[in-house]
Amino acid sequence: MPDPDAHREWVRTHKSREMKSKLMTEKEAVEKFVSDGDYLGYDLCMAKRGPVALYNEIIRQRKKDLWLAVRFSLLDPALFIAGGCVRGIDIGWFSPGTTSRAIEQGKIQFTEWSNSAMVYRQLAGAMGLPFLPMRYLGGSDVFQHSGAKLVRDPFTGKEICLVPALNLDVALIHVYQADEFGNARVFGPGLSPLETATCAKKLIISAEEIISNEEIRRKPHLTTIPYYLVDAVVPAPFGSYPGCMPGYYGIDVEVLAEMVMADRADKLGDYLEKWVYGVESHMDMLNKLVGTEKLIKLMQKETIKEGYQA
Repeated sequence: MPDPDAHREWVRTHKSREMKSKLMTEKEAVEKFVSDGDYLGYDLCMAKRGPVALYNEIIRQRKKDLWLAVRFSLLDPALFIAGGCVRGIDIGWFSPGTTSRAIEQGKIQFTEWSNSAMVYRQLAGAMGLPFLPMRYLGGSDVFQHSGAKLVRDPFTGKEICLVPALNLDVALIHVYQADEFGNARVFGPGLSPLETATCAKKLIISAEEIISNEEIRRKPHLTTIPYYLVDAVVPAPFGSYPGCMPGYYGIDVEVLAEMVMADRADKLGDYLEKWVYGVESHMDMLNKLVGTEKLIKLMQKETIKEGYQA
């Protein structure tokens, strides 16, 4: 259950505003900030600007008993489940396959929400509130499997749906640019990067590009996430591969199709052996299994990089 006061106290006593370099590899960041049993969430999924390099490293390190907070997912929850990392999940949407089988077979605990309800929960956690009211969810079948409550509005006397705050132990966010201190930029359309960052105790960001603090200060209006929310900064070119980074590179449809087919055939373990366990890092995977030529072709599909910084 949410405890906004405890979360605020943790942030006050553990988060420093010191301007120090937080650069580290994904291996170092996961070893230092992700523990077995953590409540883990991330902004967006592998299809678009997902933190693929980071959660692949979590799977590679075989973290256990994680509880996931997921919305607008693709197959990322399925990869965590296939890797034996998950004991429970709060989720807004998931595809048939590994995730649905694990739920039906009782292998993981499961609480259902709508995608937007999960964002409301993050917003409540970011604001230090125990809950937020919603104008929907209460009249749906999803409500029966959620942790939401229907209460009487003291002002109108009508029923209103309340969703509890979500405060993560650790959040993962992939960004376009960041400096060494953690000031991060997210260009183009997004979902809730700042809410995800603010509702978490610990935050690991991965970045396509590491830029200077002078550049950050030159255009402060482009900073989405301030440095003092960030615990680790991981340089990760193509950090969303095989998903896309709009304006930077497109989706590798062949690899995503391979993943989908493995999920349907209940063989995601084989996929992980090849793409996660069989390599030392995300960059090692790109070098050994993808190659420069293919990455260049994916970049050629996205030619509006400068427009995202306007």
